[in-house]
Amino acid sequence: MLIEFKVANYRSIGEEQILSLIPASQQKEYLDNIISYGKHNALNALAIYGANGSGKSNLLLALSLLDKLVHLSARSSSTTKLPFDPFLLREGWESKPTKFEITFIINEDKYRYGLEFHKEEVASEWLYRKSIGREVPLFLRKGDTIDPSSGLKGNTKVIDAAIEATRPNALFLSTCDMLNVEEAKTIFQWFKHFNNIDGIDTEDEEIRTVSMWDNELDRENITEYLLRLNLGLVGVDISKKDFDEADLPKNINESTRNILIKKLSDSQSYSVQALHKIYSSDGKETGKNIAWNFDERESKGTNKAFHLSGPILWALKNGGVLIIDEIEAKMHPLLTLDTINMFLNKETNPNNAQLIFATHDTNLLSYSDLRRDQIYFTEKNKWESTEIFSLSDFVYLGDSKTSRIEKERPDTDKEKRYFEGRYGAVPFLSPFKPLKSKNNGKKR
Repeated sequence: MLIEFKVANYRSIGEEQILSLIPASQQKEYLDNIISYGKHNALNALAIYGANGSGKSNLLLALSLLDKLVHLSARSSSTTKLPFDPFLLREGWESKPTKFEITFIINEDKYRYGLEFHKEEVASEWLYRKSIGREVPLFLRKGDTIDPSSGLKGNTKVIDAAIEATRPNALFLSTCDMLNVEEAKTIFQWFKHFNNIDGIDTEDEEIRTVSMWDNELDRENITEYLLRLNLGLVGVDISKKDFDEADLPKNINESTRNILIKKLSDSQSYSVQALHKIYSSDGKETGKNIAWNFDERESKGTNKAFHLSGPILWALKNGGVLIIDEIEAKMHPLLTLDTINMFLNKETNPNNAQLIFATHDTNLLSYSDLRRDQIYFTEKNKWESTEIFSLSDFVYLGDSKTSRIEKERPDTDKEKRYFEGRYGAVPFLSPFKPLKSKNNGKKR
């Protein structure tokens, strides 16, 4: 269960920003949107709104980058550069480290893990755990000094070996996992349930969907999911076959052919077919079906629904965190709303999966059952750095006589207020000047 994420000095984000899934106090609407694990509570979804270029994608990219660093840093070479991409619009910030910190729950234990890094090295790294009582450090790292505590679960000799093996450009946590330190492996299992998706370019997600097809129950769930979206399909068929060198193009040279054969010899290819009904000349069902290539003949929206069916259903089945940028791209608003509702509904989301998404679909402000603390906005400040804030943070000042402060009401027309600019996070457009053109060499 994800509790909180902090990021500073990354791309358009300068000063530290906090994305919190902790339910706001005094909010009583949609209580089913709060998930619990032991004594810990969190929200099951967050929506992020903002103008183009305001930093929504960078916020989600930071989450994805932390996940990649955790998984890959210990396995990279000693010369690999870290993905340091600091805020560049304020003098001196290029020399500051990027900071990521994430707080999450595993088996009722609360973990807080973070790091700071430059292009060449990890500047600092830390891991805390809170079980009962106060939070305790499991390890603290500053430069090339790593100080583990006795609370870090694992063989002492192996932990010492991990300290020696950790390179300046690698994470100590990742090295511990590589050497099978017990607590690091537990944390890596949590990150395994972490998936980030680009909602515009979803082709890579097709692989996860296809990989689930061999499981009979998953196959039934994916098929049922697609049929209930009423996309015109009566079914989907996925066929796989082992690599056959005869399928390689005939015009490639022998050297390239041999390289490809060696690389692909143990691989499989697959083909996805969409099934549709065939109708008679008078428009009646014949009981026959036709199959055609899914990618070639189905719409981009239908393809996206198929691509995302696997990741969505996997998250709902196994729990975890699903992050989707531009969730509404290529999709009808009702299909987008349906995806969100699957995470908000305890019956379809029994394992407390969490959805974080960025969107421009303002219909969701009116028609989704999102709480005020589940709606975030991104906006650039006066020095063009991204700032994020929640709708639950908004207060309205009364008249000068009462000086009363009021919170945003749950029944407010949020979509209307957003379009009116009351929450900020909308584009401000300058008047468009007439186009300049020339007539016989003269401007007019």
